[in-house]
Amino acid sequence: MSNLSAGKDVIAYCNKCKLRLAHVIVVMKDEQLPGKVTCKTCGATHAYKDQPTTRKKSVSSALKAKKADAVLNRWEEAVAKSSETPIKYSPRAKFEVDQVLSHPTFGDGVVEKNIDNNKIEVIFKGQIKILIHNR
Repeated sequence: MSNLSAGKDVIAYCNKCKLRLAHVIVVMKDEQLPGKVTCKTCGATHAYKDQPTTRKKSVSSALKAKKADAVLNRWEEAVAKSSETPIKYSPRAKFEVDQVLSHPTFGDGVVEKNIDNNKIEVIFKGQIKILIHNR
């Protein structure tokens, strides 16, 4: 016979806290398994979960990976066709389309387009960022 029953403490995964924490058993599903538990930390009552549930990769994460690959390919092509040395990025400097710049955080990037007088879209390795310029 199990020593678990309503009112006793058990360690369970809390969806609200996103951690395995101490819970109080509210309802037993059967003699061995709690049905509902209340988190002693946040007070949320939920179904008993021993471990967090893992999901398969969603379609959106597959699309994100595909988009990141496309950005990386665009970056590689832009850097390859540019023969100039990267210009150190400064918000005060003015950049033109296809110029290569060197950002202290993101690394080397290529100006994809001018959004307006003060913003440019820059392709870095694996990501696209909007930066200010000409200030």
